[in-house]
Amino acid sequence: MGYEHHTTGGKAHRATARRARRLTLALLLALVVLAQMLPGWGEAYARNVYPLVAAPLSTLSGAVPFAVGDVFIALSIAGLLAYPFHARLGRKHRPWRHIASRMAEYLLWTYTWFYAAWGLNYSQADFCHRTGIAPAVYQPDTFERFARRYVDSLNAAYRPDFPAVPDSVLCREVVQGYRHLSPTLGIHAPFTEHPRVKPMLFSRLASMVGVSGSMGPFFCEFTVNADVPPEEYPATYAHELAHQLGIAVEAEANFYAYLVCVRSSQSAVRFSGYFSMLPHVLGNARRLLPQAGYDSLRTTVRPEVAALSLRLSRYWQSRYSPFVGSIQDKLYDLYLRGNKISNGQRNYSEAVGLLIALEESGLRVP
Repeated sequence: MGYEHHTTGGKAHRATARRARRLTLALLLALVVLAQMLPGWGEAYARNVYPLVAAPLSTLSGAVPFAVGDVFIALSIAGLLAYPFHARLGRKHRPWRHIASRMAEYLLWTYTWFYAAWGLNYSQADFCHRTGIAPAVYQPDTFERFARRYVDSLNAAYRPDFPAVPDSVLCREVVQGYRHLSPTLGIHAPFTEHPRVKPMLFSRLASMVGVSGSMGPFFCEFTVNADVPPEEYPATYAHELAHQLGIAVEAEANFYAYLVCVRSSQSAVRFSGYFSMLPHVLGNARRLLPQAGYDSLRTTVRPEVAALSLRLSRYWQSRYSPFVGSIQDKLYDLYLRGNKISNGQRNYSEAVGLLIALEESGLRVP
């Protein structure tokens, strides 16, 4: 009788705990869905809730030398693949309905954690609404004037031999830059003076799909591909830190990274910022300008800069896998569209429009 009572009590306790866990999941999931659907909720999360979540998570994950989020994702995938075999063939021989239920619950917890810890930043107001700056209306003459000023600045920023920028100096420059931008340009100030960047755990695979950095949403950490060359590293660092500061839209992350880098006191960081915008400026020029105008703009790029761009393009191409990359491109494009980025990966190039809008606004940026 005592054993039966203990067993029955244990089952009842587990059933109660399971109901409480699932009720908690349902409530959190409902809040996440509502924040994505209801106007103002996403903005309230991004402005008021996200810093309270990100600051402790980034501090905790920053104490670990490797990318915790990469490990979590790898173990989750491995566990989801292995669990059905373990549960079905193990001693308890779980039914398929039980296996499917447990896997679905785990995926829902992961989905909820992703959005509660960072992903709801996709639902905040866009840059123009956050700052009150009117969107730029693309006009070929306006764009061409901007592009030619940009190329002049890019050419002037080039040096034959850039001094190496120590990690501590880069961190200081970028953190200081974001602190200057924060009051006027709709981005949080860094949560710490020393945000820790980590190498991607699977850098080789990242290079195969053309990814130079990532934001780890589950633990609010950011990583940079170990293959990123020195000329691109500062801008990549600043771009991924913008994501950690709550900027989900890729164009906006490019925009902020550019502004931070080109205002740096370090020549290598300034050049990296200008250089990061070159493919976006030329891509827009090809689309907006007549062929003669595009050719004229392209030929004004300093020969050393053009040669560097070609060399780095070949560098990345040598590491890229067309088969794996095409799969990743399709999946990531769907991911962006699913998070209200209607232009998918084309959104990266819209940073040029934000720069023109800022310029036309007359807003003084520190």
